[in-house]
Amino acid sequence: MKKMISKFVREQKRYSQNELRNIFELKSDEVDGFIKNLKAFGVLKSVKNNSEQKELSNLIDEDIEISEIESENDAYLYVFTYVGVITVGTRIIKCYPKYLIKADKPLDEMKQVLKVLTKYGSKEQIVNLYNGNGDNKSFNILAVILFLINDYYEYGVYNNTEDIIEINGEGEILWDKTINDSFALISNNRPYYMELYTEKTVDDEYDFFKRLHECILTNCSKQLAKSELLDLFDIPPIELSEENIGDFGDRDYVLYRLQSELNIQFNTRKQILIKTLYAYVAHERTLEDTYGISMYGTNSFNLVWEKVCAEVFSNKLNTPIGQLDLPVELGEGYKSNIRLIDIIEKPLWVGFDDESSIFKKNAKDTLTPDLISVFRNKETTQFIIFDAKYYNIQLEKGKELRNYPGIGDVTKQYLYQLAYKKFIDDYKIDTVKNCFLMPTQGRDIVKKGIVKMQILSNLGLQDIQIRLLPAKMMYEKYLARKIINIGILEL
Repeated sequence: MKKMISKFVREQKRYSQNELRNIFELKSDEVDGFIKNLKAFGVLKSVKNNSEQKELSNLIDEDIEISEIESENDAYLYVFTYVGVITVGTRIIKCYPKYLIKADKPLDEMKQVLKVLTKYGSKEQIVNLYNGNGDNKSFNILAVILFLINDYYEYGVYNNTEDIIEINGEGEILWDKTINDSFALISNNRPYYMELYTEKTVDDEYDFFKRLHECILTNCSKQLAKSELLDLFDIPPIELSEENIGDFGDRDYVLYRLQSELNIQFNTRKQILIKTLYAYVAHERTLEDTYGISMYGTNSFNLVWEKVCAEVFSNKLNTPIGQLDLPVELGEGYKSNIRLIDIIEKPLWVGFDDESSIFKKNAKDTLTPDLISVFRNKETTQFIIFDAKYYNIQLEKGKELRNYPGIGDVTKQYLYQLAYKKFIDDYKIDTVKNCFLMPTQGRDIVKKGIVKMQILSNLGLQDIQIRLLPAKMMYEKYLARKIINIGILEL
């Protein structure tokens, strides 16, 4: 039995080649292949090995170095740009978010993060079977296993039904068959039937596809258990079958049966399930295979953080203004069905033709805030412009400012207020607040400070406040679909 090596690494942390070799117990001749595989799938980047890089927690494009020769090369450090789980043969890489600085093995935090990732991607109905092209090497077995297990806990085992005819059963009476096939007693010129034919629909317990589904689910559960991933994904073990896939026939026969079932199945959920079972059987892969990579997670955890903040703070950006709790009624020039996002002006392009006349074209895109909240506190109304920023900011007395949003992020936040100035004035909104929201490992909300540009503050625009939010609390609310009272931010 192959030894499974399961290790935690932190997103955006810099690792030397020797550190990777020691962490994952790699032999000297395995290091190059390990690094190149991870880089090929975009989950590992290389940067210059210098003191400046070691201090950073955020990776930017210009930091990335491409190096063909990795062996015994101390000129580079390696950075995981992924949050989630990666399997590389017998090695399990658990990449936790970069804000978890004070933990080397954050099991509980990682369990919660994976639940957030599952909910974040739950609206996507297509299984990510492949990491890029469709060859066997890039087949994403981990994504398939997790899809099958999550589908089972939501919908149960695949089932086909059969209709059974009974005598004097509890199902629907088949009058045509009863009249034609049974004897009637006549009393007062009325027929009375002592035996009624009835029909009921039952699950076929011996159905080929039900048994195959149970077999594959059991197999998937065993693979996760062997890889020490059942606990990480907080999944109960599944023991539904003692059969092996080989008991159902050779692979071509099983695939033929699955394809035949797909051709007559019109239920969307069952179609997706059959396709996934087909892919599982067709590729004959296990998590511990020595080739290929499987992944479950994201290279863009910043988008996950934005989604969490938007839901927890009740984003009103796409809410019709007629549904907002405003101090005064809607005035002229505002229709109740337009949204806050629609109010922001789009750039107007003016062109000159050959006859010295002009023509105008509106751009399709414009400024788009992450989220906006309209908060009523007694008699006061606040218009709050939030921007969810996935940064580990270093804003400490006696230390250099590091890992902070760039000038473009700061200026856009001021521009958002300018974009809504007329709306805010027209509806007599009392105060406007600007705020960056950043995750923290701590338990309390931290008033971290402000960022300002005097030339824009002189225009009457609000300085941008910075709040560090406990990620654990935010995820709990997000998973429970609960809203946080914005008053606790004390803006």
